[in-house]
Amino acid sequence: MKLKDKTAIITGAASGMGKAMALRFAQEGAHVVAADLNEEGLQKVVEEITNEGGTATPVKVNVANQSDIDNMVDTAVKEYGTLDILVNNAGIMDGMEPAGEITDEKWDKVFEINTKGVMRATRKALPIFLEKESGVIINTASTGGSNGAHAGATYTASKHAVVGFTKNTGWMYADKGIRCNAIAPGAVETNISSSMQGASEAGLKRAGMTHGLTPRTGSADEIAKVAVFLASDESSFVNGTVITADAGWTSAF
Repeated sequence: MKLKDKTAIITGAASGMGKAMALRFAQEGAHVVAADLNEEGLQKVVEEITNEGGTATPVKVNVANQSDIDNMVDTAVKEYGTLDILVNNAGIMDGMEPAGEITDEKWDKVFEINTKGVMRATRKALPIFLEKESGVIINTASTGGSNGAHAGATYTASKHAVVGFTKNTGWMYADKGIRCNAIAPGAVETNISSSMQGASEAGLKRAGMTHGLTPRTGSADEIAKVAVFLASDESSFVNGTVITADAGWTSAF
């Protein structure tokens, strides 16, 4: 098993890509700390993992809250002795708003979860990784992190920031045995659209022009397979970069 006896935290683990990652990581032998605000969803994921002979612990976490993040990492160490892999997957959409329609409230909310949450969890995990000179960080970015036409201005900016943070972290700690990479999914069948409130008609129209070009939608499990690769020793020479998983969507432009 590729992740045998590794301890992995996965945020946003109650559904979508996070759930698929939690299941895949457990199948590969990892001890999974499944983190999410959705306690009911977490319980189902943990139950599914344990029923299949895996090991998992649920932790209710709002990644916009530092104390929740601290508790999440502390729980991993308390339950399993250490932390080996941090997957910053939790995220929300904006409402496809172009710049002229952005509110401060929406901007702050999206950045608190999509970007600041990634920074805070990474910051909390780094002392553990530095002490043993080993650790893997995987951030869920987006094709919106390298492209301006797939979402609203706020979400796009938040994911561009995640990409920059990933590259900087990978470089800064490359000599410490720590790797940091990101996955940029294209159109994937998840429930993230449920976090979209008050969608902009103008933004949807413009973004829809590019969404119609995607070759196909992906499954959450297809993204989870990429995450397993990045978490395992098979990607030992991969650091500070972004793996795009979009069926070739962004290759067109």
